[in-house]
Amino acid sequence: QVQLVESGGGLVQAGGSLRLSCAASGRTFISYAVGWFRQAPGKEREFVAAIAWNGGSTYYADSVKGRFTISRDNTKTTVYLQMNSLKPEDTAVYYCAARRFTTTQSMAVMEPESWGQGTQVTVSS
Repeated sequence: QVQLVESGGGLVQAGGSLRLSCAASGRTFISYAVGWFRQAPGKEREFVAAIAWNGGSTYYADSVKGRFTISRDNTKTTVYLQMNSLKPEDTAVYYCAARRFTTTQSMAVMEPESWGQGTQVTVSS
């Protein structure tokens, strides 16, 4: 399994931007699809975005489509989530997760093999 560590969260005003990073350790990182999930207080965890092992395919939740962009750099074993036009409803703890040999659409519904510890994103109105 890979170990995942998120960073880049913080406090931003509505309409602002943040870039989250998910740094992975493990030589098999290239085998993994990676996704971002979020959980707001009192709500269930929800899927945000996913990217295929080679970056060739991406998949987004409707709520973030057109505002968020997921990307990865396998040479740095890091996945990014660029978040633009942030809204107060984007406030949540954001987690990255990974699963081997999985499509991006499957990342939205299948249990990942590895999770990061999460990073807080707070969007003020």
